[in-house]
Amino acid sequence: MYCDYFGFSEKPFTITPNPHFVFLSGIHREAFARLLYGVDSHAGFIALTGEVGTGKTTMLRTLLTQLDPDKYTSALIFNPCMSGEQLLAGICREYGVEAGEQNRSGYLDALNRFLIDQNSAGRTVVLVIDEAQNLEPDVLEQVRMISNLETERDKLIQIILAGQPELNDVLRRHNLRQLNQRITVRCRLTPMKLEDTTHYINHRLKISGSRIPDIFSTAAVRRIYRFSHGIPRLINVACEQALVMAWTREVQSVSHSIAAEVIAELRPVESYDGFWFRIYRRLFAGK
Repeated sequence: MYCDYFGFSEKPFTITPNPHFVFLSGIHREAFARLLYGVDSHAGFIALTGEVGTGKTTMLRTLLTQLDPDKYTSALIFNPCMSGEQLLAGICREYGVEAGEQNRSGYLDALNRFLIDQNSAGRTVVLVIDEAQNLEPDVLEQVRMISNLETERDKLIQIILAGQPELNDVLRRHNLRQLNQRITVRCRLTPMKLEDTTHYINHRLKISGSRIPDIFSTAAVRRIYRFSHGIPRLINVACEQALVMAWTREVQSVSHSIAAEVIAELRPVESYDGFWFRIYRRLFAGK
């Protein structure tokens, strides 16, 4: 669609968590550094929290891609809505571990042997559980039991619990106090400021191969920032639609008026006479 028009090699503002586009604002750099410190220092438990769309999953995927496979063995659990036994089975599956018995005890025994072997080989095992605010308390207790797999000197597995701010509320429950006390490294992602939002937009345009300077005017960026409050996912949605509108109008820059019109269209409407319906009619007229 608009990629050839603007000279992009790929879409710059997709909402999928692509490490290729990772941009570390000051807030993200601090959180990323804490994650690396927690993993390298064998902290055991690490918690990463942030509002929806602030970039948690992108940061986690970036972290995992940067871990040297000769020194680290990692796994990502993205859908934690499961029982404790299902979680253990999923963890074993992600690490390629086969359990002799398909039950809680069998999974734990197999995982323990795997962790000891990895430790003997000098590798650090990292487990990332995303959307952890959805874990039931008994499943979180099972996660704590996994962390008990350790030697006299070291933790055999480094566990990162990532989720929305509600994760903190879950961890503060009285029956989870043992787990909460074991979290020694905590990171929190907050929305970006205007300056970082500007750098973020320009960074993604550059990564996509943009050869056109100042595609987004300063006024347009400010309007998008006011709409998104510095949340990357909302920035992506607004910028994507603004580029589409600029393409359909055959202009090579996003002005304040285009940004404002797109943002107005993003708000819920009751009719189908909006921007996207007009695009649909234009593209498929006569078909």
